[in-house]
Amino acid sequence: MTMSQSGGRRKPPTIHDVAREAGVSRGTVSRVLNGGHYVSPTAQEAVNAAIRRTGYVVNRHARSLITGRSDSIGFLLTEPQERFFEDPNFNVLLRGCTQALAAHDIPLLLMLAGTEDERRRITRYITAGHVDGVLLVSSHSGDPVAEQLREAGVPLVMCGKPIGVGSKVSYVAADDRDGARDMVRHLVSLGRHRIGVVTGPLDTPGGVERLAGYREVLSESGIDFDERLVVSGDYSRASGEAGAERLLAQCPDVDAVFVASDLMAQGVLTSLERAGRRVPEDVSVGGFDDSSAALAARPQLTTIRQPYDRISAEMVRVLLAQIGGEDPAAVILPTELVKRQST
Repeated sequence: MTMSQSGGRRKPPTIHDVAREAGVSRGTVSRVLNGGHYVSPTAQEAVNAAIRRTGYVVNRHARSLITGRSDSIGFLLTEPQERFFEDPNFNVLLRGCTQALAAHDIPLLLMLAGTEDERRRITRYITAGHVDGVLLVSSHSGDPVAEQLREAGVPLVMCGKPIGVGSKVSYVAADDRDGARDMVRHLVSLGRHRIGVVTGPLDTPGGVERLAGYREVLSESGIDFDERLVVSGDYSRASGEAGAERLLAQCPDVDAVFVASDLMAQGVLTSLERAGRRVPEDVSVGGFDDSSAALAARPQLTTIRQPYDRISAEMVRVLLAQIGGEDPAAVILPTELVKRQST
């Protein structure tokens, strides 16, 4: 490498340096950098080895002018900013998606759009071509972002089953309904019959599917459905606390609570303790997610484990395949009941 004329700084290696090091043409290096089409395995390995030896870094701006791609992906959370910092699930998904994309040398851009104005600005930014695709997390049924991106032809993968969006949208989801069924069957097996539920938002796929699973198990167990045992939350700890207070006021004989997220379940535990109810002796409590909140709870939560690492990896895989020209795809992953001290 040569020294610059101002200050002795080394010039960064170029594609020509890589070609010379690998003993191939510049065109071969270019083809490797753009997907490896029409390149022999031997030449591809030589180029990759030369890239490592020279420390070459792709000039993404220059390449985007040629390919028409930004070489970046957006991670879009359509929730208020404080939810991103409170709910540990979002951070786990973000970390998993970042790691999965790092294997492809693709950066991930975090986008928070909790208000209508923010959603408008983010949608304009995305549809202007600043990212090649979007991983959309926590989309509500009244949220127009998913439909707008789909209509604009932006490659898109949603986390969770889509609600109110055209059928041709890729998504990756845990089996929310089956997970809820496993939890409520577990509570029934403990001899609990006055089982309350604190739902997630009923304009989200998780909220709808987990409530459906709860109702199905009550029916198959011969337990009458009681609307007073159903209260709604928004996945925040505060809403779990408020939900438990409503349950206790409406049904003082409640002997178990299925809570649609671990964070809300922490709030439920706080309300039960304040009311003098022992967990699990008086009231069994089951959560959903198996997030860090489940282990931080006292007592530690029996919960439903979502396979977040697999969800992240599959979201990235499906999105990159879609960017590469494949049709939209749907992936549903199994959940697992994890028993701890709260039941």
